[in-house]
Amino acid sequence: MSLPFDAAAEEQDLRDYLGAEFELERLQRYQEQLDAEFEQVGDEQRFYRTSRGYLYNLTAFAMTGTKLPYLQELVRQLPAGARLLDYGCGIGSDGLLLLRAGFGVEFADFENPSTEYLRWRLARHGLSAAVHDLDREVPGGFDATYAFDVIEHVEDPFAFLDQMEQRARLVEVNFLEPIAGDQDLHHELPVGALLEHCAQHRLRGYRFLYGRSHLVLYEAGTTGSPLLNRARIAAERLALRVGRRATPR
Repeated sequence: MSLPFDAAAEEQDLRDYLGAEFELERLQRYQEQLDAEFEQVGDEQRFYRTSRGYLYNLTAFAMTGTKLPYLQELVRQLPAGARLLDYGCGIGSDGLLLLRAGFGVEFADFENPSTEYLRWRLARHGLSAAVHDLDREVPGGFDATYAFDVIEHVEDPFAFLDQMEQRARLVEVNFLEPIAGDQDLHHELPVGALLEHCAQHRLRGYRFLYGRSHLVLYEAGTTGSPLLNRARIAAERLALRVGRRATPR
């Protein structure tokens, strides 16, 4: 399935939303301006509920198309019209693509400037979807839930997975390997232990992308074959090392 990705539309939405307040320099220096805002706020939890810098940061990241392979892996596993939860949605770019592709998407994140912008985007494009507050009740019963480049921001990644597993049959998530000079907002993930957790379930997909991102799809509440799942993950890594499978840039 082809997803209707349009990098220019991402920037145009933000320009139109902010109007005279739009600053191109903040979009071009998206990470630097976010780091400066975080240093000024100081408290991580308050930052996630108040940040306006994320409007620029998440827009710039969405414009790269980095998460398109993640979304394509997901839609290959789903029937038409499946009901999905974008968990930790930010400005909602991933879910908006899936809504336009005909899936039933709901969103969940903290009430903050990013979700205010998401509601504006939904109305602007004539789309309808619930946006849930993570500080309140988030429903379950979804066919799948996904979170891309989110789990490294939380204090307890296993509790985060548990919340996703309670809400959907199929879970898709990526784990970033720690690197030197990573963002201050990124917590170092216990990637091996997280992959082992996923290996205990029925593994539906695994890819290693961009030299550091472990993308995993698994069925929550099912029992898998840990030995076979570990072998599958190892084989994917080996294929990349010997050059049999290209890593997207």
